[in-house]
Amino acid sequence: MLNSHNARKIAVATGSRAEYGLLSGLMRAIQDQDGMRLQVIACAAHLSVRHGMTVNQIIEDGFKVDARIETLDESDDPVAIAKSVGRGVMGFADTLSELKPDILVVLGDRYEMLAAAQAALLLNIPIAHIHGGEVTEGAVDEAIRHAITKMASLHFTAANAYRDRVIQMGEQPKRVFNVGAPGLDLIRKLKLRDKNQLQAELGISLNAPIFLVTYHPVTWGRSLGDEAIQALFSALESFPNANIIWTAPNADAGGQSFYMLIESWSGSTSLNVQVFTNLGSVRYLSLMAIADVVIGNSSSGIIEAPAMGTPSVNIGSRQQGRLRSVSILDCDESETAIYQAIHQALTPEFQKLAAQKNSVYGQGDSVKKMLEVLSSVELKDLNTKAFYDLVDKPSITSSKDRL
Repeated sequence: MLNSHNARKIAVATGSRAEYGLLSGLMRAIQDQDGMRLQVIACAAHLSVRHGMTVNQIIEDGFKVDARIETLDESDDPVAIAKSVGRGVMGFADTLSELKPDILVVLGDRYEMLAAAQAALLLNIPIAHIHGGEVTEGAVDEAIRHAITKMASLHFTAANAYRDRVIQMGEQPKRVFNVGAPGLDLIRKLKLRDKNQLQAELGISLNAPIFLVTYHPVTWGRSLGDEAIQALFSALESFPNANIIWTAPNADAGGQSFYMLIESWSGSTSLNVQVFTNLGSVRYLSLMAIADVVIGNSSSGIIEAPAMGTPSVNIGSRQQGRLRSVSILDCDESETAIYQAIHQALTPEFQKLAAQKNSVYGQGDSVKKMLEVLSSVELKDLNTKAFYDLVDKPSITSSKDRL
């Protein structure tokens, strides 16, 4: 890395374990690239003891954390979440004004990234947004993702359909790049643990069938709420021989309540259930690789699991609207539907189908593509944005539309 004052400064904001795992490859590439300087901003769940204090993982991986922004409240009700966005805007305003990055990189649709984008927009710092253009109808993330798209100057989408949607939102095609999903880069490059290593490191038994479960609150639209997770518990009880590895929910509204329910159930059931606050990317993906099925409503079941050859049971509406591989089984939030989907996923026929590793999210080379753009784009060209109208739409400036 070139340490000169002329090095292009790329700030990367990260607020959660899952997001960091997807960003870490790009962070490493920026750090190692001559003429570029990486600035790491950690916030939100990374700085929470309750969520595993995962900022320590960033440091252990060899990155310098340039700034820490406390945003989370003790509570996770909607008012607390809204207030945390306000704290995030103030924190990012101070941090970005001090670091003065040339570009701020944000991924996805978390509310802390909304705070980062708002501050950068008002400070006239160009934003590069990863995973825009996607649809998740069962999460408030849907609106946040599209809001960040309209604030961003560069767009790195995970599929051509998503690139088209970002352009449909008025973004200039020359600034929208289909690079694929960074999660596939992670799968391709990480040295995964085998079953024996995982058993030793985690202190658990991993006899088949292995269920990898992550279930988040549905924060937008209709959901059965606590009844839905109870239905999931009941469905799992029908598989007495399963080894269940459950990862904690995100720091979303209602996440603490879900975590308490999971802890209570895991302590009372006769099933073999292990609950982990933070597994880290390597262990999580290693478990996914040997799991018989991924269950829940996490994006990892939609994006990464198919590329690993593992069937997914996707419950409810949280991920509704995302592109699907053939190895994903969608079901509603009822006990019967969840049971039937898990049962189907475990059949030899469906296991064989999933093993084909059909992915609709690229080839695992997104980091190379993103780095090329970030290192070469003319910064002065990012200071303004012109709205791009689709050619088959009437112009809003036509004479008949004028007042």
